[in-house]
Amino acid sequence: MEVDFIIIGSGIAGISFCEQLRAHHKSFVVFEDSSQQSSTVAGGLYNPVVLKRFTPVWKSKEQLKIALHMYRVLEKDYNINLDIKMPVLRKFSSLEEQNDWFAASDKPNLSEYLSINLIKNTNNHIKAPFGFGEVLQTGRIDVKELMNSYKKMLLKENRFFEMKFNYNELVVCGDGLKYGNIQAKNIVFAEGFGIHKNHFFKNLPLMGTKGELLTIHAPELKIDFVLKGPVFLIPIGDDNYIVGATYNWEDRTHEVSIKGREELLNKLKTMITCSFTVINQVAGIRPTVKDRRPLVGQHSIYKMMYVLNGLGTRGVMIGPYVAKKLFDYIEFKIPLEREIDIKRFE
Repeated sequence: MEVDFIIIGSGIAGISFCEQLRAHHKSFVVFEDSSQQSSTVAGGLYNPVVLKRFTPVWKSKEQLKIALHMYRVLEKDYNINLDIKMPVLRKFSSLEEQNDWFAASDKPNLSEYLSINLIKNTNNHIKAPFGFGEVLQTGRIDVKELMNSYKKMLLKENRFFEMKFNYNELVVCGDGLKYGNIQAKNIVFAEGFGIHKNHFFKNLPLMGTKGELLTIHAPELKIDFVLKGPVFLIPIGDDNYIVGATYNWEDRTHEVSIKGREELLNKLKTMITCSFTVINQVAGIRPTVKDRRPLVGQHSIYKMMYVLNGLGTRGVMIGPYVAKKLFDYIEFKIPLEREIDIKRFE
């Protein structure tokens, strides 16, 4: 089998790059062993504002334009619903936070995202005496539906290999690569925290941050917006909500923890007063980088090897953006931005 690309990983990064290949009629295959779970445990929220400090997300406008276009194409091609539009309401804890919000909303790079209208709390089950600020142009991508549908498509087209990729069996031959009976011009490693087992790119400074999420059933709550306080509370239908997330820089396992559960529940109870039932808990390792920018680029020796990693906590927004940047670099020789290029760590 001869292909243009081998892709390692079918999370948000891998899917985003595959979509670039599909759009440009490139042939490819995907390897995935499901050992990494950062995409499968993602809340899927896209939000252009850092709500802890009321600052804009890096390249938010560019990211949203490319990402939302990609999800629209996927929805149309596979007849699925991925992009669920919903506002994000930031709970104010004081009058000072209200003032900080209004000051931020005057800034040119935030004015289109922060509503100047203070929203009063009318839900007896939410603790919000100072009301909310509304973030505009927000929503949730159904990551589980995205990954399941994409895998089905790849399987149907015989492009998906559900198995562990053995780096030692990858052979460089001339200006191409060979892996078993597959010959490829290029390979892109989009394997998240699993890159630590990849000797081609293992020296990249990917830290990894464990995150845990809960799913709760709260039939009395009845909200149709994302509530942001000490944690996010994201409605997913049928009176179920995602509660997240934790940030653990010490634990590198995919196992759920009592500590993570208690942390989320304690923070949630400062936001709502109604009864609820925990129906699920999941954990995964986010591919995070010390400078909070992705890892994108070309191997220093093997020029047909590339990496697409380090999406952090905002994968559904940044993944499509950096995938396009990497494709443009490979195919059209458009230089990568210094902020995302792995050469910044040389």
